[in-house]
Amino acid sequence: MKLLWRLAKEALRYKLLYFIAISATLLHTVVNLTAPKILSAMTRIVEEGVEKEDLKKIGVLTAILVGLYLIRIVFRFLSNYLAHKAAWHLVGDMRIKVYDKLEHLDLGFFHDKQTGDLMSRVVNDTRDLELLYAHIIPDLFTNFVTFAGVLIILLTINAKLALVTCAPLPLIFVSGLIFVKKIRPCFKKAQTKMGELNGKLQDNLSGIHEIQSFGQEEYETEQVNTLNFEHVDVQLYALKLSGIFHPTVEFISSVGTILVVSFGGFLAYKDGLAVSDIVAFLLYLGLFYGPISGLAQILENMQQAMAGAERAMLILDADSKIQDAPDAKDIGKVEGAIKFEHVDFQYLEGEPVLKDIDFECKPGMMVALVGPTGIGKTTLTQLISRFYDPTKGRVMIDGKDIKSVTVDSLRHNISPVLQDTFLFNGTVEENIGYACPEATHEEIVNAAKAARIHDDIMKMPEQYETKVGERGLRLSGGETQRVAIARAILRKSPIIILDEATASVDVETERHIQEAVAEISGKSTIVAIAHRLSTIRGADLILVINDGTIAERGTHDELMALDGIYARMHRVQEAAK
Repeated sequence: MKLLWRLAKEALRYKLLYFIAISATLLHTVVNLTAPKILSAMTRIVEEGVEKEDLKKIGVLTAILVGLYLIRIVFRFLSNYLAHKAAWHLVGDMRIKVYDKLEHLDLGFFHDKQTGDLMSRVVNDTRDLELLYAHIIPDLFTNFVTFAGVLIILLTINAKLALVTCAPLPLIFVSGLIFVKKIRPCFKKAQTKMGELNGKLQDNLSGIHEIQSFGQEEYETEQVNTLNFEHVDVQLYALKLSGIFHPTVEFISSVGTILVVSFGGFLAYKDGLAVSDIVAFLLYLGLFYGPISGLAQILENMQQAMAGAERAMLILDADSKIQDAPDAKDIGKVEGAIKFEHVDFQYLEGEPVLKDIDFECKPGMMVALVGPTGIGKTTLTQLISRFYDPTKGRVMIDGKDIKSVTVDSLRHNISPVLQDTFLFNGTVEENIGYACPEATHEEIVNAAKAARIHDDIMKMPEQYETKVGERGLRLSGGETQRVAIARAILRKSPIIILDEATASVDVETERHIQEAVAEISGKSTIVAIAHRLSTIRGADLILVINDGTIAERGTHDELMALDGIYARMHRVQEAAK
């Protein structure tokens, strides 16, 4: 009920559409309840013997009946279309709401989540709300009104026969409770399996190059096949339950019809029940047991819709660990001074990643982070953008604790260039201009020139309108990195983070990237993670991270003179050339 109430509050914005749809549904039901009455009246005229003057009455009743059926078409259209219109708008709203929530959750939330499963929650699980608001709720309302109206009419015709008609209801109610208890876990499991299948498909399609390179097509097909048929098996089990429940309800309803006919015949013999009343009873029986039989399908659809809604709501109910403080202020345009004050960080309790990180850099300085892979360099840069919060200590920008400012205003001052650069499936110009949508073509060209990518772009088939493909597949690694640098330059952020920007490029491309970095040196504070030490020789401060702590610090010359970890790393790389 709590979940239904939450969903109802979401649907309130379409209350006018629902009001008209429900009104049309009510009028449609009234027509359905009225028609058998008219047919019964026509039967009574025939039963008593048709005279010449009776033909006129039959003609009038026939015209009324045809008119009612025509009006019923209009009511049916309004009921169906407006309910669907409101429901699909609600689905659209919920998809955006779930997606928007995902965008604002901290990175830690995504560590154990599959992209495909999250996509399934945004698209598939929210779609099931259409079942709830376009079918289940309207059908429940229609069935309730119809059932109540028919019951009242049957009681007015013959109370004894009406009570006999209600005899099967307790059996249907009990079987419905059993069905609901068993079917809902099936639908929840089916939704979960669909999410797992989507996740596997997303992983495999993203890693198709690796699958083909290592000849794992057959293995991966088998993996997908297993997940696919796990979902199929759950669905089939749910259908088996439905296959038992639906005929059971139909059988109980049929027994009710038999009871009515049998007992009606007895009453006709004993109490002289009119044939027209028996005909009316039989006409209304379809309307009486129809809602009850339909209840089986409604219960099934409701369990499916609720299972999907629960999965979508789990996203909406997720708490982001990174939130603005109640008194957070806009930091405005910063100068770029960065300070770490005795910062500790851990992803999991008892497993420290960073320990007592303490350093300071002034605006326009270049700070380089070096050290073995997997010792927290990238994590350190993510603390600056507040993708995570320190377990202990503070991160300061321009003397302000970044927890005291809004996340949006903070990140507006920082531009990242990652090792695994992500480009959207658009044009080169769109990807460079992504960080600054209002930028002109001339500004984008200037940024590309500064990033030393302009000449390469001009050699492309459609120059700046060239499509880069999914994740920049049509560009080389060096071109992708320089497009990312151009994007950062265009934004004119006071702080730029370079995460292994030259790790996987050739010597010529490395030279271009170094020139691009030199272009922004002194204009922005640069925090660079470096694999190739030759790229950060001119850094103002080099921090050697080892075992989660700052093992050494200083300029290139100072660290070489120290003859410690940095000097050994430098000698190894020089010897490898």
